[in-house]
Amino acid sequence: MCATCGCGGTDGAGVPVTLAGETPPHHHEHDHDHDHPHTHDHPPTETVTLEQRVLAKNDMLAQQNREWLTARGIVALNITSSPGAGKTTLLERTIRDLGRDHAVAVIEGDQETLLDADRIRAAGARAVQVNTGAGCHLDASMVHRAIDALDPSPGSLLFIENVGNLVCPALFDLGEYQKVVVISVTEGTDKPLKYPHMFAAAGLVILNKIDLLPYVNFDIETCCRYARSVNPAVTILQ
Repeated sequence: MCATCGCGGTDGAGVPVTLAGETPPHHHEHDHDHDHPHTHDHPPTETVTLEQRVLAKNDMLAQQNREWLTARGIVALNITSSPGAGKTTLLERTIRDLGRDHAVAVIEGDQETLLDADRIRAAGARAVQVNTGAGCHLDASMVHRAIDALDPSPGSLLFIENVGNLVCPALFDLGEYQKVVVISVTEGTDKPLKYPHMFAAAGLVILNKIDLLPYVNFDIETCCRYARSVNPAVTILQ
C-alpha cells in the first residue's frame, strides 16, 4: 500500500513492464469464492506499522538499484510533476539534443497505455513502459524490473518519468541519483508550498512553459522563493 493514499501494493508483482513496441503481456484473472466480505477494519497502529514496513522494503530495494547503477556509471534521474506539466515533451527534446553524444534510456511510468513510451522511442531513445494500474507512483521494485528489461548501457543516462503526481513519489526512493520536479507556469506560483515534501526531496526544479508567462498569473521570483523556503539547497532552472 502507498503510505500516503493506500493506492496498492509496492512489490511490483502484478505491474506490467513492456518495452516500447512490444505487445503487453496477458494476465489471467483468478476468481475464488469467499464466504466473508473483502473489507476489514485495521487498528491505526497496525496501519502505521505496515506503512513503515512498506517504506523500509522499498528503501532496501532502492539501494540495490542505486548500487547497480553506480557500479555501471549510469546516472538516473527521477522526473516528477503534476499531470500535464510537460515531462514527456521535455524528455523528447532532451533526447534529441543529447542523443547524438550520449546513450539515453527511459523508464516511463503511467497508469495505463504505451503512449509516452512510444513517443520516447520515436525521439530516439530506448524505452520501457511501466503501467501501474490504480497505483499513483513508481516504486523501487517496479524500477528494478524495468531496469532488468531495459538493460541500460554502462555510462548512459537513465530518465525515470514517474506517474504524474506530486504527493506519493516524494516518499518512494527508486535508487535514482536525484529527483527532479517539473512545474509548469500554468499551475500557479504557490505549488512548492502546497506540495512541500516533493520540493524538499528534489535536487532540481525546472520551471516549464515559461513562454506562456505573458498569459498567466505566475510570479517566477515568488515561486523560486517558495521553493527555497522548503529546500534552500535546490537548483532551479527556467
